[in-house]
Amino acid sequence: MNSILSDRINQMEESATLAMAKKARELKSQGVDIISLSLGEPDFKTPKHIQDAAKAAIDEGKYFAYPPVAGYQDLREAIAKKLRDDNNIADAKAENIVVSTGAKHSIANIFMCMINEGDEVVIFSPYWVSYAEIIKMAGGVPVLIEGTLENNFKATAQQLEDAMTSKTKAVIYSSPCNPTGSVFSKDELEAVAAVVKKRDDVYVIADEIYELINFTGKHFSIASIPGMFDRTITVNGFSKGYAMTGWRVGYICAPLFIAKACEKMQGQFTSGGTGIAQRAALAAIAGDQTPSKEMEKAYLSRRELVLALLQDIPGIKTHIPEGAFYFFPDVTAFFGKSSGSHKINNADDLCIYLLEDANVSLVTGAAFGAPDCVRLSYAASDEELKEALKRIKESLGKLG
Repeated sequence: MNSILSDRINQMEESATLAMAKKARELKSQGVDIISLSLGEPDFKTPKHIQDAAKAAIDEGKYFAYPPVAGYQDLREAIAKKLRDDNNIADAKAENIVVSTGAKHSIANIFMCMINEGDEVVIFSPYWVSYAEIIKMAGGVPVLIEGTLENNFKATAQQLEDAMTSKTKAVIYSSPCNPTGSVFSKDELEAVAAVVKKRDDVYVIADEIYELINFTGKHFSIASIPGMFDRTITVNGFSKGYAMTGWRVGYICAPLFIAKACEKMQGQFTSGGTGIAQRAALAAIAGDQTPSKEMEKAYLSRRELVLALLQDIPGIKTHIPEGAFYFFPDVTAFFGKSSGSHKINNADDLCIYLLEDANVSLVTGAAFGAPDCVRLSYAASDEELKEALKRIKESLGKLG
C-alpha cells in the first residue's frame, strides 16, 4: 500500500524518541516493569497557578472561539517583554511573535516558509531528531557539522564556516542542547554570529526550548548580539521549563517578514493554538517563576546522581551536561560484544538489548547524528533513576 502514499511520507523517518517510547508503553501494557528514560518529558506536574489560570479561563467562557492565528495579543506582548527583559533581545515586539502548537510546530512553520528545493541548512550535531526530517520535508538538504565528546559535543564556528556554501540558507542549533545537554557560551555564539554576518542571506534558528533548565548560571541568546536580531529566529515554548508538554504551546520571535510568513502558513494548516492552553501559557510566562526554578534545582540534583552512577559503569564514557535533562554517553566499548542471542553491533542494538534484558528504554544516538552514543533522560524520580542505572550496569556486565 506504500505506493498509494506520497514519496514525502514514505521517505520520512519515524521519530526515534517517540518510537522507543511506543515500544516501552507496549511492553508496560503487557505487564513488563519498564523504566522509560527515552522521552524528553518532565515528570513534574504543571505548576498549580498555571492549572488554575486554565480553569479560570474555562469558567470565564471567553476563550472557546478560534483564537487569533498568531496567538492572543496579551500573550504575544508578555513573550516579547520576557525576551527583552530576560534575554536582552531589545527589539522584540508582539508583532515578532507567533504562537504555535509547540516548538516543533514552530520549527516546521519556519522551514516550510524559508526553504526552497535544494537549499542547505547547517545543523549543529548531535541534534534533535526532527530537524533533519522537517528540513527534508520542506525540500531542503541537511548539512551536519559534528561536535564530539572531547569538546562537549559542540561544533565550532570554524566548522560552520567550512560547511557553508552558496546554497546555505540557514543554520540551526539548540542550547541547552537536546540530546547532549551542552550549552553554548556567549563567546561561542558570538563566533557563530561573526561567521553568519559575513553573508546577508543566511539566517540562524536558535532553539532555546530548554532555556529554563540551564546549570551554567545564565542563558545567552544569539539574537541579543548587535546586528543579529534581523538574522535570527528564536524558538522557545512552555513544554520543558514549565512542565507543560501536553498543553502544546510554543513560539518564535522572528524578523517581521518571517513572522508574517509563519502566521500565513499557520493560517492554512492549523490556525491559532488552543485558547485555554494560551491562557495557561500567559500565567506561566508572566506569573510566579519559583516552580520552574525548583524544577531546575531538582534536575541538577538528578544530574549529579546519574553522573555518579554512570561513572561507576565500566566502559561508559560521558561528559557533564550543563543543561536540559539528558546524558549522552559514548557506548562504543560494548560494540562487538554479545550476551545470549544478543549481538551488539551498534547503539541501536544496545538500546534493544537494554530494553529487553534490563527493561530500561533509552534512545540510540544514531537518531541524533551520533551513532556511538545513546541518550538517557533523567526526567524521572531518584528511585527510578537508581533502579534503572542498577539494571543497566547489570545488563552491560553480562556482555562479553
